Amino acid sequence: MHDESVTTTFIIYIKLIKYKTTVMQYPWHLYLMAGMYIFAGIMHFIKPKAYLRIMPRYLPSPKALVFCSGVIEILLGIGLCFSETKNLAIYGIITMLAIFLVVHFYMLSGEKEGAGIPKWILILRIPLQFLLMWWAYYYHS
Repeated sequence: MHDESVTTTFIIYIKLIKYKTTVMQYPWHLYLMAGMYIFAGIMHFIKPKAYLRIMPRYLPSPKALVFCSGVIEILLGIGLCFSETKNLAIYGIITMLAIFLVVHFYMLSGEKEGAGIPKWILILRIPLQFLLMWWAYYYHS
């Protein structure tokens, strides 16, 4: 009975190693990034009002834009996990972050637009966008 248990444990261990090498073919931090974008995208649907508050008033259909950007973030996050779509997802993330700069600059335009976030945090978010772009491009192959 003990030998059977050891054999079963060994087989499970080998399967996990095989699973990890076939599924997790990239560094853990790429999957962290993917999870970050998937989570952020899901939050567009859980807390849409938070995103609507920071949406520039001059953009049309703010609710649709919030939901579309949520879907895009989810898809780009998933795209990072597969070799066939990784590079396309990276370019998509860089483009998305560049477009999101519009929101970040809009939030700096006034107290109401800043949604109560301290100005120093809003200012720090600008270089953070560029750091996130670099982080995405780091995985380009």
